[in-house]
Amino acid sequence: MFKSALLASGLCVALTGAAVGGDSMDDVVRLEILDGGQTSDGTYVAALRISLHDGWKTYWRAPGDAGIAPQFNWRGSQNLGNVSMTWPAPEVFDQNGMQSIGYKHELVLPLEITPERAGLPVHLRGEIELGVCKDVCIPSTLSFDHSVNVDAARSPEIAAALAQRPFSRFEAGVTSAKCRISPIKDGIRIETHIQMPSAGGREVTVIEPGDPEIWVSEASSTRRGDTLISSSDLIHSSAGSFALDRSQIRITVLGDRHVVDIQGCEPG
Repeated sequence: MFKSALLASGLCVALTGAAVGGDSMDDVVRLEILDGGQTSDGTYVAALRISLHDGWKTYWRAPGDAGIAPQFNWRGSQNLGNVSMTWPAPEVFDQNGMQSIGYKHELVLPLEITPERAGLPVHLRGEIELGVCKDVCIPSTLSFDHSVNVDAARSPEIAAALAQRPFSRFEAGVTSAKCRISPIKDGIRIETHIQMPSAGGREVTVIEPGDPEIWVSEASSTRRGDTLISSSDLIHSSAGSFALDRSQIRITVLGDRHVVDIQGCEPG
């Protein structure tokens, strides 16, 4: 799927690690893991810090048609029960007439780690596949091998990234989020009606169906007073019929003032 996304972007060049304009890949993108200590619940706080050279960017979990979604592999880790990610609010980019969503300069991605066996050390080992883009997009695989430091002090970088998380429904003043679903030739059209104050400027809506096998078109959005109306087409990779669980639909609204994260929608 990662390779397919690269080909679909039409901007990918294949490199075997040497150079981009004289720079090595280490000069373009670097990865390190930050430690943030232990919570009162017994989980561990950490973060992936992805540093990018000037002019380069990487992508959010839902990167848009011109972006490349990151893929995470934790299979080499030890005593790892669960990893929960808190994505900081991303930016919207216009890329060759297409929309992409991601980060410039740096992405600090906070993690909350639940150990498989409480009280025992956790070791993180694996890799991230991601696209880094400037004039071209380059597939990059970043490896990590890190023992979590449970005694680490609170990390200012992680705290700052957590403070950049999107607003919740309550924080954004969302009073209702409804989804209207109708069939189209190859799939389903979803129209969302969100009652909330403006997030500022041009509001970009991203709809995630909760199933990685479902492709979602870039949403078209318009505002009518307190209601933001957005529409996307959904098509399953099998090209067949599929069910859509409204409770799993995730709607993100990106505005100039803030970003809003809405989980689930009601019929209507």
